[in-house]
Amino acid sequence: MLDARNFWYLRHGETDWNRQGLSQGRTDIALNETGKKQAHVAGKILQDRAESIMPIVRIVSSPLGRALTTAQVVASYISSSDRRVEVTVDPDLQEVCFGEQEGCPMGDWYDSWIAGDFTPKGAETFSELMQRAVAAVNRATEGEGAVLIVAHGALFRALRAAMKLPANVRLPNAVPLVVEAPLNEAGSWTLQHLE
Repeated sequence: MLDARNFWYLRHGETDWNRQGLSQGRTDIALNETGKKQAHVAGKILQDRAESIMPIVRIVSSPLGRALTTAQVVASYISSSDRRVEVTVDPDLQEVCFGEQEGCPMGDWYDSWIAGDFTPKGAETFSELMQRAVAAVNRATEGEGAVLIVAHGALFRALRAAMKLPANVRLPNAVPLVVEAPLNEAGSWTLQHLE
């Protein structure tokens, strides 16, 4: 169960595998030049707008380089001489293990994987990913102030499922997202992209 706390979410910047439409999973692919630029744009957006929406007090990142580099770039924008925003890493925020699908073109198997009807050989089930993602976000959002979570696309699909939102929705690279918890049990999670 995802704790009803607001947070920021940012998918890493683009990689060459993103551009080519390949499944990355746990394969540690670096940001390409576009991805580096996207991280700087995201940092500038958050520098300009986060303070008035939901001030970020800490960043928790996936350990994979594409996410961690994005997190570090953003931290350099939202930190100031008065307040350094630290980046910590949670291994449970790393992308899903896609097993034998890593490095292969994205296929039409995603819906079946999300439904639990198909899991690529050597891969994590969607249910396992969701449990891991929810636990990591719950840890990250504990404590005072808003957290920015920097992670991955499939991981956010799992979080969408935990929020009772349609899961198989592609999250753009490096577009800051405000995630607001429902005000009561009958309410819904809301997502707002900042571009």
